Amino acid sequence: MSHGYVAVQWTRRKLIYDGILLGSVSAYLLLFMAISHWWAAAANVPLESDGVAIRAYGSAAYILLHLTLSIGPLARLNPLFHTLLFNRRHMGVMVFVVGFLHVNGWHLPMEPWSWFGQKAPELPWSFHGALNWYNDFGNRDPLVSLFTSNRHFNNFELFPFELLGVVGLAVLFVMAVTSHDFWLTNLTAPVWKAIHMAVYVGYAALVGHVCLGALQSNQSPWLAALVLAGLFWLLSIHLISGWREWAIDGHPLAVETSGWVDLGPIDAIADGRAKVVVLAGERVAVFRRGAEVFALSNVCQHQNGPLGEGQIVNGCVVCPWHGYEYRLETGASPPPFTECVPTFPVELHQGRVRLGLPPRQPQQT
Repeated sequence: MSHGYVAVQWTRRKLIYDGILLGSVSAYLLLFMAISHWWAAAANVPLESDGVAIRAYGSAAYILLHLTLSIGPLARLNPLFHTLLFNRRHMGVMVFVVGFLHVNGWHLPMEPWSWFGQKAPELPWSFHGALNWYNDFGNRDPLVSLFTSNRHFNNFELFPFELLGVVGLAVLFVMAVTSHDFWLTNLTAPVWKAIHMAVYVGYAALVGHVCLGALQSNQSPWLAALVLAGLFWLLSIHLISGWREWAIDGHPLAVETSGWVDLGPIDAIADGRAKVVVLAGERVAVFRRGAEVFALSNVCQHQNGPLGEGQIVNGCVVCPWHGYEYRLETGASPPPFTECVPTFPVELHQGRVRLGLPPRQPQQT
């Protein structure tokens, strides 16, 4: 997008992650459609292939959205999820792609057969999406029909749930197209973060879309139970992780009259790691490197990641979320990067770590 941004360097770990993600989604779609056709054959009931594919893609996007929204709070609760957080953007983009296919369908180009005067073969993985399939018997343009055919906004049972799906898909589209550091840098982190918080608006719209649509046409108690379980899961882990963060901030350190705070013996901090404390309303990460100690703001300038949960590599603190680095001495990122975080005065006094105020302003080198 500009000379300051280069193509993603596909490492072996990224290829493995994306391969597992794509393979899992493909396996789910194939399994969903295979089980649906097997069940219909066993029950001797007619089955519309396009309808099955629409439900397969829609449910895949809905499940994947829950997994994507779960990664953030789970990473707060357990560092084992940091690897997933590092690649969460890919999963979020996949949610939009699968959701778009649920609406629009997809068809492989058949032109090569027409060159030889032959009929294109029927491919089971080509299907009409929900937008075209549900308007197949009408004489209106599908988009016009979508926005004009159902106006029962004052009726809960007849409410146009399709429009809720449009809202959810539009939010996912904005998330997907801005999932690049180009937008993060040029919009600034606070604005970018505020835009991406709209994903919860999209999630609410999609819950309504499912409840007013699929749950009314398919009144299986298991489907309703799964939708409620997903909603309860997300609310629970967000509240638990939020409560944990609030509990940390609820115990700030008291500053002595001298302007210093005693943090205890240096041996209480693991070598190469940090101890996170709250001082003057801000979290501070106090790192130990051998017999030296350094104090930096705990908030990464990229996406507010917890620097105190990272480790020291080549003299830099590495954010566990997305790998941003800051020098211990200055809080500045190594060139050519320009991000930097505030540092705090810190000293050793008789084997004990003392932290001081005020913080030093961020400085670039």
